Amino acid sequence: MNEDLEIRIREIFHCHYEDVYQFLVYFTGNRNEAEDLTQEVFIRLLHALPSFQGQSSLKTWILAIARNVAVDHYRKQKLFFLYPDKWLKSVPSTSEKPDEELEKKELQGELYNALTRLKPKYRAVIILRGLKEYSIKETAHILRCSEAKVKVDYHRALKLLGNHISSDLNIKVGITHELGW
Repeated sequence: MNEDLEIRIREIFHCHYEDVYQFLVYFTGNRNEAEDLTQEVFIRLLHALPSFQGQSSLKTWILAIARNVAVDHYRKQKLFFLYPDKWLKSVPSTSEKPDEELEKKELQGELYNALTRLKPKYRAVIILRGLKEYSIKETAHILRCSEAKVKVDYHRALKLLGNHISSDLNIKVGITHELGW
């Protein structure tokens, strides 16, 4: 392998590993699977790098590969979980009282269960827009769809999520505010 190419690949790996890994952790809900899938993403990246056209940023192109790897994995497994790290942190903190801690855990569990019932396309848009806070344009490039579709899918995903969650949790997490309910 050309030494310059090897250096470039190492730079890409070091710059984008964490984003890819976090995306896959959110997508799978399993850190071990995310590590394996992250390796798969960079293997595919090695094969596809010569075909990179530069029509989007390198980061969005790599995350599009990560999304494809995750969807392929989902199709193989037929089991799909999401680790809602940021959303779980958004549940209001309680004092150290055991009953309040238990209530917080129950709310987190309810949110997690609601997220796991969403279709992969809705999970992907929520991960990218809601958790990773990518712009609509970046999300559209990663998901390979129009910006209008990102907006519609994000709104629908939030609405479905709200339907899956009890109204008490909606108020505490703040989904109702974002949807204008």
